[in-house]
Amino acid sequence: MCETNIYCDESCHLPSDSMRCMVLGALWCSTSSASKFNTEIAAIKAKHNLTRYFEIKWTKVSQSKLNFYIDLLDYFFDNTSLGFRGWVIPDKSILRHDDFNQTHDDWYYKMYFYLIRNIIDTRCTYNIYLDIKDTRSREKLQKLDEVIRNAHYDFSRGIINRIQHVHSHDINLLQLADLLIGALSYHCRQLKGSSAKLVLIRKIKERTGFTLNSNTLPSERKFNLCIWRPKDRNF
Repeated sequence: MCETNIYCDESCHLPSDSMRCMVLGALWCSTSSASKFNTEIAAIKAKHNLTRYFEIKWTKVSQSKLNFYIDLLDYFFDNTSLGFRGWVIPDKSILRHDDFNQTHDDWYYKMYFYLIRNIIDTRCTYNIYLDIKDTRSREKLQKLDEVIRNAHYDFSRGIINRIQHVHSHDINLLQLADLLIGALSYHCRQLKGSSAKLVLIRKIKERTGFTLNSNTLPSERKFNLCIWRPKDRNF
């Protein structure tokens, strides 16, 4: 049976962070390839005179490190065994949680489920890793574990091996997920302040052939994208 690692992260997920757009993202690969990919990303860091401890982050993108980040994007797109799915909520301000008898956390878990749903194949097993965020991380992890297992009827724990929090600075693949999520968030918010970041967004558009403004086909495996526009019943 195939075994897959899924690395998840998020941007602007809090209800009162003054950011309209929210992005969830998941990067995945076979468990057997994860170590190789993490080592090869470390080699890209070394090529650009960065230590293995340098953390890849969208917030660190700058003109001086632009070639490094371009190499990272090319590495992702050149590896057919790496896949990414992005889930973009363009405007959190339209959400009416009280009208639908839910909290922001309830809705957040729904969004995470929708993000991961299209990745999971019940013929495989999965290890899901999330970047640790705050003091409520353990509680949130348990809830997400429950939601995903129940949705896939995985009561015997035969599909989901584990869902656990990790620190992004320890895992290069999770850092790469942060880079792709950050690009989607920057594009969604229509920011223009960093020419280096705009170069990377153009690079993603060129490599995918997508505008990043609309959904890809559900079957898209390399760079799958959903722009969530809720109907009333799904708020």
